[in-house]
Amino acid sequence: MLISLRNIEKYFEHGPTKTFVLRRVNLDIKEGEFISIMGPSGAGKSTLLHLLGMHDSSWTGEYYLLDQPVHKMNKKDRMELYKRHFGFVFQSYHLLDSLTVYENLDVPLSYRNIKKSERESIVCDALDRFQMVGKKDLFPNQLSGGQQQLVAVARAMIASPKVILADEPTGNLHSSQGREIMEMFKKLNTEGTTIIQVTHNEKNAEYGNRVIQIQDGWITAS
Repeated sequence: MLISLRNIEKYFEHGPTKTFVLRRVNLDIKEGEFISIMGPSGAGKSTLLHLLGMHDSSWTGEYYLLDQPVHKMNKKDRMELYKRHFGFVFQSYHLLDSLTVYENLDVPLSYRNIKKSERESIVCDALDRFQMVGKKDLFPNQLSGGQQQLVAVARAMIASPKVILADEPTGNLHSSQGREIMEMFKKLNTEGTTIIQVTHNEKNAEYGNRVIQIQDGWITAS
């Protein structure tokens, strides 16, 4: 099993009262799945995604990634695990404005022990694959929203992660740009990458092979 969550809970305390964001979440995700997490606003979808991506450490329960107990790890070990296995795509792109497209793609590789010449060839491959060779020296503010999101997907993919987590990845795009991003995810998934997306969009959910419904922090259907 790629990911196993057991009895995961997250809450905020206000004096004596607890407000639960996630309740008794049990979830198994196999390698190669394409999963959509759906539910109303405030249901806990993004919280669950950020917990999977180890951006959030204030929760209780058990989280196993490739049989390794994430819940027992310190922050540094979790970050190592995250960098090795995950790529993240946000709704608002999260590109670094002061860096060119090329430099944005190089950032995740710079965290790893990869020599410069090898990094150059990986970035060039990604630019080629995402048809952005002509845009490599442009800055994010010189690109359309769709182009920025393509760069963000390319950046998430660049270090060949096992899992891509995507939080409303087409939320800021018009429909044809959104379709292009989803087709790219579909292609990556057929090549073996596990995709977990949070979406409101039924059409986007149809690209996946399983929908997880979440409501008031509870998984209601899978």
